[in-house]
Amino acid sequence: MSRTTTLTVRLGGTLSDFVSANVGDDASYENVSEYIRDLIRRDKGRVEQEAFNRLKVELTHAFAAPEDTYQPLSAAKVIARSRT
Repeated sequence: MSRTTTLTVRLGGTLSDFVSANVGDDASYENVSEYIRDLIRRDKGRVEQEAFNRLKVELTHAFAAPEDTYQPLSAAKVIARSRT
């Protein structure tokens, strides 16, 4: 089950002006919460895309290597390696 978290964020000056310019009747977002949720979703997508790209690079290198250079790896080693 999903839970709701309330956050308090303090912005001043240029950042506050920027948010205000993007929120309102004639702006891209109806309210600040909608704007922040969209920013978080985009950042989450960016992080996931970066992880996917790292995996793709590693797999590309692995499949390009000559078969006689392959070494057996346990699942634990693969998981540990992916965390670095």
